[in-house]
Amino acid sequence: MAAETSPDDILTKIAEEVGLLLRVEVVVIHRFESDGDGTVVARWGEQVGDAFPVGRRARPDGRSATAAVYRTQQPARFEHYEAASGSIGLGARSLGVRTGIASPILVEGRLWGAIAAGTTRLDPLPADAESRLAGFADLAATAIASVEARAEIQRLADEQAALRRVATMVAQGRPPDEVFATVATEVGRVGGAETAVIHRFDPDGLSTIVASYGRLQDSFWVGSRWSMEGQSVAAGVYRTGKPARFDHYETAAGSIGVSAHDLGIRSGVASPIVVNGRLWGAIAAGTTRPRPLPPDAEPRMAAFTELAATAIANVQARADLAASRARIVLTADEERTRVARDLHDGAQQRLVHTILVLKLASNTLERDPHESAPLVEEALQQAQIAMDELRELAHGILPSVLTRGGLRAAVDSIVSRMSIPVDVDISVGRCARAVEATAYFVVAEALTNVAKHSRAKRATVSAHLDNGILQLEVRDDGIGGARRDGTGLVGLSDRVAAFEGSLRVVNPAQGGTVVEASIPVR
Repeated sequence: MAAETSPDDILTKIAEEVGLLLRVEVVVIHRFESDGDGTVVARWGEQVGDAFPVGRRARPDGRSATAAVYRTQQPARFEHYEAASGSIGLGARSLGVRTGIASPILVEGRLWGAIAAGTTRLDPLPADAESRLAGFADLAATAIASVEARAEIQRLADEQAALRRVATMVAQGRPPDEVFATVATEVGRVGGAETAVIHRFDPDGLSTIVASYGRLQDSFWVGSRWSMEGQSVAAGVYRTGKPARFDHYETAAGSIGVSAHDLGIRSGVASPIVVNGRLWGAIAAGTTRPRPLPPDAEPRMAAFTELAATAIANVQARADLAASRARIVLTADEERTRVARDLHDGAQQRLVHTILVLKLASNTLERDPHESAPLVEEALQQAQIAMDELRELAHGILPSVLTRGGLRAAVDSIVSRMSIPVDVDISVGRCARAVEATAYFVVAEALTNVAKHSRAKRATVSAHLDNGILQLEVRDDGIGGARRDGTGLVGLSDRVAAFEGSLRVVNPAQGGTVVEASIPVR
């Protein structure tokens, strides 16, 4: 132990020394697993390997000294193995054991396993055999605790290094497929799993593998699609949105579960990837070894899922920003085109006509003043019409009542034209012109939707300042069903986002629609 020999060698040496000291023919050291099985980690004796080979798993139930330790966590003696039962008891009886003792191996207060010794002789073991065996159990516990402490320190160092590597990639804005591949690799390595995959949950109820690591990459290849039915850790996350563990793939069902079992997977864990509050997918890891993945595998995996979610959210944010900018540019181009068309077809033509008529009036003025009078009158009419059209065009861009009277006056102007009662509660003074314009267009679009689609009998508009944020709400009692992805609301969302604000459309359970906007006024 002082030379930091491997734990397997230490336990094997302890089994040998116990056998020689107590002069017994059988010594077996079991490690108790989280699923209730006991795994043979060391043994001593000429024929012991026939019944207790290293790595064999058996449930510590029935009647035997080891089973008694598992139940009580106390030293135990069993002197009648002809009445033994359970896998361990029957295994000992097959070796001819008549009397057996066992002592618990307690590591930092938890039951780690048991060391058992048995004899095939008729005379029972000495009365002090349990206490002498306990000394070796304490040595085994010390060796295991030391090894586990060193392993834990190394594991934490490896895990932090892996997290730093992934975090660096996320901060650099690396493509998602590169981040996913690295996350899957690091989860597999740090978690001690032979395979790790990242699932993206699709709207059609299937999942798409976007990253795969380990010896099963050929079976769970990137781009393959899988059903989320049946029993598997990925399906568990899909149904619940919570971490999942599956320690017995013998009972697995569904395409993933059956394939994993056929490929030798014995246990697996999975952690959800949640992006902006929505379940996006899952990271799943599996092992073919008899021993399940450690109990803390899920929370350790969660740190990597958070980094994967951040990478996805960053990509989505960049894509949403690019789309928003493209929509803003397109809207601005369309608005300029509309204004130019309206000017050309309306006021511009009126003014051209006015100029032509005035020139004609000027030419006839000296020859016949009476003939020029109707021409001047016609020119005045055309100029008046052109002025009215320009006023209407300007009103379509930004209403003069908003410029002169502020948000309350502009909203009152909209409400006066509504066919249903609208209650207005606006306790906001004058704000920056751009903020007032954005708030006005939100209210105008929301009330337009109320009038056209909601079948509402009443609506309310409220606006107030809250810590430098203009909070707007337009609520109706209609049929609901409004969607934020409508053309008008998408444009408003972009406009509000330009002020680092937000727009929400809510359809309450009691009916109606609520449009909420938060616009910083600073």
